[in-house]
Amino acid sequence: MTSDITFGFSSYSFHSKLSTGEMTLPQVIEWVAASEGEHLELAVLGDDPSSPIPNIASDPAYVAQIRAAAEAAGVPLTNLAVGADLSSGDPSILEAQIERVKKYVDLAELLGITRMRHDVVPHAGHEGDDTPLFEQVLPTIVAACKQIAQYAATKGITTSLENHGFFVQSAERVRRIIHAVDEPNFLTTLDVGNFVCVDETPEVSVAQNVPYAMVVHFKDFYLRPADAAPGAGWFRSRGGKHLRGAVVGNGDIDLRAVARAIEESDFAGFAAIEFEGWEDCLLGCERGIAYAKSLFA
Repeated sequence: MTSDITFGFSSYSFHSKLSTGEMTLPQVIEWVAASEGEHLELAVLGDDPSSPIPNIASDPAYVAQIRAAAEAAGVPLTNLAVGADLSSGDPSILEAQIERVKKYVDLAELLGITRMRHDVVPHAGHEGDDTPLFEQVLPTIVAACKQIAQYAATKGITTSLENHGFFVQSAERVRRIIHAVDEPNFLTTLDVGNFVCVDETPEVSVAQNVPYAMVVHFKDFYLRPADAAPGAGWFRSRGGKHLRGAVVGNGDIDLRAVARAIEESDFAGFAAIEFEGWEDCLLGCERGIAYAKSLFA
């Protein structure tokens, strides 16, 4: 059993305020420092020099400013999460993506971050039985992840893929990629909520994948049957269920069972609240982290 979990937040939880300029990233860092959170991970939302989240197009002075702000506030930056598509059959496109992700490894080093999540496919899934396509692109994904992980190892950085993007969101596909890459510094960013997007039971999938977890994301969703008509603002799971983000603890995921699965593992490390609900994000973060911590009290 373990209670050695350090809770914090993903910067994505504050997207509604960061994207409008209502808060700056240094202000988010100060908010985290004053909250129950003990760390912050940075979720990159594109290679845009004007983005509040540091990325490979950012002014180096801004990157240095964010690292200094986090250090001054005593808020460790614990994970850098970036999108990527490592499944292309076009060698030139694939190589460009690999080199781009390596630049993010360099950025993580500049920020003092030793953990990094990179996606391996676009977020959108494929219709019908996509197993043949998965088998086709698996060697390409594995080779790219291995190359990136080996580069990251020279900088003391652990890389990971998340159960994110419908095509590789299932627990088994994540594990297959991890085992095939077979690098000690390649693991998974384990999002306890994302499994419902492919209609898996979170506590079952969490138990299967937590041995490979680099960090854990706590997230919650409201779930409604496929034949329900909940109105605007919902999206569909692979099997057609309606999903909407919730404050952690307010949704329909059995987070107590998820917590038991984590406690029964030997996971010790960082867990981040990733709030995607409709409520004010500061309220969602405040209540979400309090609930998540209570599960391990």
